[in-house]
Amino acid sequence: MSVVPPPPRTPGRYRIALVCLGNICRSPMADVVLSARVADAGLDDVVEVVSAGTGGWHAGEPMDRRAAALLTAEGYDASRHRAQQVRASWLDTYDLVLAMDDANLADLQALGPADPARVRLFRDFDPEGTGEVPDPYYGGDAGFRDVLTLVERTADALTGDLLHVVLPTGHP
Repeated sequence: MSVVPPPPRTPGRYRIALVCLGNICRSPMADVVLSARVADAGLDDVVEVVSAGTGGWHAGEPMDRRAAALLTAEGYDASRHRAQQVRASWLDTYDLVLAMDDANLADLQALGPADPARVRLFRDFDPEGTGEVPDPYYGGDAGFRDVLTLVERTADALTGDLLHVVLPTGHP
């Protein structure tokens, strides 16, 4: 069951951070897809999407070549991503901080007090179920394809929900 995104902390601007372990597979895939959906909905001037990892060992690196190749093959622009590490301050400044799995969610919650309406799992917004986005890093191409399917479906639902949160009267 999908949940409703909380209202923006700052009127006129909605900030979303997507978080996985190293910020080279799942969260950058979700960032690229959600950013594209937000732009397609005409919300890119009021919705900001970023991604980060709970670990910083890949900071500054591009996304995993398999993730980037799949996104590119599907018509997305994966070229601008550079990994970064999430900061504790994001718990207070972002409207949504969405973890890809339970371990990432626990790591985020360990950074400090976290509003459970704002710090949650990405798939909480998946209309076909909740749970984790599996880590495809140690698997084959099929794992990346599965992640993309989950991410696209969830990004579609979340973008639809954002229309009502960011533009309460609906999309023009």
